[in-house]
Amino acid sequence: MCGFLANVGVMKLVVQIKLLPTPEQAWALEATLCACNEAACWVSEIAYERDVRKNFALRKLTYRPVKDRWRLGAQAAQHVIKKTCDAYETLRANLKAGNLGKPGSKRYRKATGKPIAFRPEGAQPYDDRILGIDLGIVNIATTSDGVIMAGRALNRTRTRERALCAKLQKKNTPSARRRLKKRRRKEARRTKDINHKIAKHVVAEAERTGRGIALEDLGGIRERVRLTKPQRATLHSWAFHQLGQFMAYKARKAGVPVVHVDPAYTSRTCAECGHIDKANRVSQAWFACRNCGFVDHADRNGSRNIRARAEELWRRGVQSITPAHPRKPGVGLDASAAPQPVAPAVQALRFIEGQLTVAPIATSMVAVIGACIGADSGEGYR
Repeated sequence: MCGFLANVGVMKLVVQIKLLPTPEQAWALEATLCACNEAACWVSEIAYERDVRKNFALRKLTYRPVKDRWRLGAQAAQHVIKKTCDAYETLRANLKAGNLGKPGSKRYRKATGKPIAFRPEGAQPYDDRILGIDLGIVNIATTSDGVIMAGRALNRTRTRERALCAKLQKKNTPSARRRLKKRRRKEARRTKDINHKIAKHVVAEAERTGRGIALEDLGGIRERVRLTKPQRATLHSWAFHQLGQFMAYKARKAGVPVVHVDPAYTSRTCAECGHIDKANRVSQAWFACRNCGFVDHADRNGSRNIRARAEELWRRGVQSITPAHPRKPGVGLDASAAPQPVAPAVQALRFIEGQLTVAPIATSMVAVIGACIGADSGEGYR
């Protein structure tokens, strides 16, 4: 990142637990799980017939039919496609390593001669984790993991270029005008290059860890805030919209969902206890909660609040801005080509939607339903 990253130490613990759903919840989860695996089998057939193994390319062909025919949510449909691609990637790696025999052997032909099929009770990946991104001027982007992409070098470049341009304009000689023409848009090119690098890093990290990206909706911020004259140039040269666009299109290519949240009071809210107070923001860099005493880097605290809001929106079913693709003639598949889902799965989905007390538990338990009904989550396909 050419000096734009700084790490803040964070420790994470992963705890494996066993869930005990009620009989109604277990039935709803099992039926939904069967629908996901049935959809995965159909996606696998399309991938095998069209020889498409990449997530983004396969998503263009199957995302809409999977959502329409099996009535799956955006995240479930994405994971159905992704786990199919992962299964073919695992098969390719095993073939390359010789784990399935030599090319032409009976075992090799059996593995490659038909589409990968998924067991009805195979585990379905589910992940509502979000990578929160706090955008700023001093620190261009700060992730909820504690990675800070500082804007110190860029801000110094802007100040230097602004002063040099003012000096050359004041001089107004032929050589000064030539230098001004030569340096035209240099600051914009530098900003664009840095935003590309930051967006690439953020999307790669989200893709690697299987998370979505949460961004602030900063539209209209220049009209809402009141600044002194020296601060106006800094605010109006803040390219937050360009950075958001770069993240969105890179996330679309990588199949990473992106959610925008309301940024109100994220800089004043404690990420630990939720206490909101203007005095919590003791300085530009530091946050100290007046209620619980929690102390953290201010931008990291803000990114954690953004992540929490995005996770809440994601659980409520908000749509990502990146997975949907425009229909093109001859590119998408007719939804009628997909087989009808089994009736219990449709009833289970309606049951989850109708029972508000069941829906949050059911959605988050799909990932581990294998443990509840005896499925082996380590082998989701055969």
